[in-house]
Amino acid sequence: MSRVLVTGASKGIGQAIALRLAQDGFDIAVHFNKDEAGALKTAQSIKDLGRNSNVLQFDVNDHQKVKEALESDIERNGCYYGLIVNAGITRDCAFPMMSKDDWDSVINTDLNGFYHVVNPCIMPMISARKGGRIIVITSVSGLMGNRGQVNYSAAKAGLIGAAKALSLEVAKRKITVNCIAPGLIKTDMTDLPEPVMKKAMELIPMQRMGNVQEVAHCASFLMSEDAGYITRQVISVNGGML
Repeated sequence: MSRVLVTGASKGIGQAIALRLAQDGFDIAVHFNKDEAGALKTAQSIKDLGRNSNVLQFDVNDHQKVKEALESDIERNGCYYGLIVNAGITRDCAFPMMSKDDWDSVINTDLNGFYHVVNPCIMPMISARKGGRIIVITSVSGLMGNRGQVNYSAAKAGLIGAAKALSLEVAKRKITVNCIAPGLIKTDMTDLPEPVMKKAMELIPMQRMGNVQEVAHCASFLMSEDAGYITRQVISVNGGML
């Protein structure tokens, strides 16, 4: 059965996508960095659904460790048919007060992590000659920019450019590369103060936050055979925010 790697799958959007893809019949490689308990819970839930799952730990910032972990997993279990590039962090603050570490940590995790994860996986995917799916979780912030998120908006906009460029290189191999750009989705990362939430609601025509299952359903479709002619696209899941 085809395998999919989901980074940042211990909670939130990554966990929801991993479980939905398991329901679709995929075996899942569950990645985490710090939340081992969450990753093990995700993996067990996948096994309860009748699919195979294994857990991988690495910091997507660390190129060498990511490369070693992924190459070892591919050697043991076979290449991935799909990649969900989801792992990310935020360090929000007004740009004049943004530290170098605030900038570097977000760029290194959210943008450089794309290279660190996808690069070791792409040639095995191509060599398998079975096509493939790469789905990059970006953000509405990467499309419209967001106050207090100059670092995050830069990283997420960079992911869109990277995904679109990569899609051109692998299209003839029947590998699609698309982005999902969530808006305000209810997760641990979006526990906002009431005044901020009120301001955000003014920008969302549907007047509510999204949920992780709604993002997961989109990923499920893009991973399916029905989406074989969809590539180089950014699909927004944002309640009409943009």
